[in-house]
Amino acid sequence: MTGARNALGNGVYRRLLTAQVVCLAGTGLATVALGLLAFDVAGAGAGRVLGTVFAIKMVAYVLISPVAQAVVSRLPRRQVMVAADALRAAVALALPLIDQVWQVYALVFVLQAASAVHSPTFQAAIPDVLADVRQYTQALSFSRLAEDLEMVLSPMLAAALLLVIPPDALFWGTAVGFAGSAALIGSIAIPRPRASQEGGTAFAQLPFGIRVRRGMRLMWRVRALRPVLALNLTVAAAGAFVLVQTVVIARDTFGQGNDVVAVLLAVNGAGSMTAALTLPKMLARLPERTVMLGGAVVMSAATLLVPLALRVAAPAVGLAAIGALWVAVGFGWACTEVPFGRIVIREVPDADRPAVFAAEFSLSHLCWLVTYPVAGWLGAVGLGRTALLLALVAAASGLVGARLWRADARARPARRYAAGLTMRRSLPKGATVVRPSNAKPRPR
Repeated sequence: MTGARNALGNGVYRRLLTAQVVCLAGTGLATVALGLLAFDVAGAGAGRVLGTVFAIKMVAYVLISPVAQAVVSRLPRRQVMVAADALRAAVALALPLIDQVWQVYALVFVLQAASAVHSPTFQAAIPDVLADVRQYTQALSFSRLAEDLEMVLSPMLAAALLLVIPPDALFWGTAVGFAGSAALIGSIAIPRPRASQEGGTAFAQLPFGIRVRRGMRLMWRVRALRPVLALNLTVAAAGAFVLVQTVVIARDTFGQGNDVVAVLLAVNGAGSMTAALTLPKMLARLPERTVMLGGAVVMSAATLLVPLALRVAAPAVGLAAIGALWVAVGFGWACTEVPFGRIVIREVPDADRPAVFAAEFSLSHLCWLVTYPVAGWLGAVGLGRTALLLALVAAASGLVGARLWRADARARPARRYAAGLTMRRSLPKGATVVRPSNAKPRPR
């Protein structure tokens, strides 16, 4: 029996995956519906409204996720996710009723704040449901496939629905997606996080301020996680150029229509899906370091070659070249992002995983908050120069990640950093940590 069958054979995980797919379908409909709503509310200023909406989304993710995880850490995860889905469904139902731009901004912030609670909680629950590393690797791939399929299929689903329903009704589809996710999650029992094996105070019992900072501290103190901080910028630099400038490349540079824009974004998703399908076998043979740094190299190199493709005079040839580069970016994107969860379950105590997933969710979106406007504003000056700059940023952050990984290889096991942090926080003043008799001495 294959690893994929083993993972899908787990009834709890199967419902969680179905909930994710249904939720993503609703999110995709909301993306299309928000664009139409922005035009109805702001007319020619819809682009400015959507730009602000995306900025609000990133700000909510960056600011809310660590704080929210500290707030809900003492609550059952199933109830937390169901409540977040219910709140998102309520916001989706309210969006068609508004007629002011500020109301759009306020409701979008509430919607994304609920997502900032739901997504890290969902991510942290999966390794407790699937304890086997091979099954968990399959789950990471399935999640990536679901996200990529949402990006490709949701616009098609929205276009088909708009043939028979008014635009505002798309928000009803969004609400149904969130409600379906809540029902599926509410029907299963999600295991509580296992207590830390290293001793010390449980995460939920720590003071609130420490809980807020906990995930951020672990992302730095756990040496195996430090390279991920740099690789987040690699992904955001290359990915932002693709997502922001594809429409300009297709329509302005090569004079094509919206259908070509959709095709280019679809092939980027296809590259990511190809990587997601091959990652379980790849990670069975190669360490995460090789796969993630290899993905960073592919993304950086593909972005670096974009200026050459933009200079091709024949539109068909130029678009084919851009399409091939977009496939490469998508492939490297998935290779760089997906293995993160495996590092967390190996290096971070079980009780601290929700805090780490929330911190990574926040920090990765902080990178996007920087690269999105850079890709947009500099693109108005010159697409080739913007691609070159972002390629250099991606490559430099990849090199930093590689250097941090080499440092980790020379350091003591990263898990002990997390254990030491827990123990030091929980010991009485003046007490000391006693090294176990079988512990290896720290390399000098």
